[in-house]
Amino acid sequence: MNPVALLGDEAFTAFGQHVIYSDLIGNVIGLAGLALGWRRSVLTWPVQVLAGAVLVCAYYQAQLAGGVGKQLLVVAVALWGWWQWRRGNRTAEDGAITVRFATPRERGVLLAGTVLGTLVVGGLFTLAPKLSWNPWPDAYIFVGTLAAMTAQARGLVEFWFAWLLVDVVGVPLAFSSGLPFSGLVYVLYLGLVLWGMRSWWLRTRSAAPAVSLPRDSAVEGVRP
Repeated sequence: MNPVALLGDEAFTAFGQHVIYSDLIGNVIGLAGLALGWRRSVLTWPVQVLAGAVLVCAYYQAQLAGGVGKQLLVVAVALWGWWQWRRGNRTAEDGAITVRFATPRERGVLLAGTVLGTLVVGGLFTLAPKLSWNPWPDAYIFVGTLAAMTAQARGLVEFWFAWLLVDVVGVPLAFSSGLPFSGLVYVLYLGLVLWGMRSWWLRTRSAAPAVSLPRDSAVEGVRP
């Protein structure tokens, strides 16, 4: 039997929502990737790539071109983040990535990029309804996810704030759309986000000297 085709089969029913294997597997892998991000492990990236690949296969099998395109972008950003975390001398003594807060300029660029990206993607989804059933919230969540992954790739604590803002919309949207299982998954994400935010924030308060980085990386960190 084709394993890709199996991703579109129903795994179980919860709260009246039919949960397919791709949704279940993709979310479980995604939760694992976020947990690894909290641990500052470079393994967070291949896990995120795998989660995206599962959803690419599922959307392709379901002939949902919009979903395939969105997940391919997520996979591309995850591959870039993986490369970022592996390049240069960027790891702390415990073998994990070092983290820091963004500079005011970086925060401005991240915020402006998120707002502009949401406007562009939301406009595209509105013009092409087949790409999204709920254009503007979907665009916000999609662009916010890319922004969070970009901040994570740079080792910025703001990564967690970006995820928090995504969950603030994702949780009520899922429940109001009649998708309680998806809403509960977002609640689990929210718990990991708050935990990870605290962990990274405390990590930046270490008084140890910063690690040396490649000149062009523009990323600084502190040793734990």
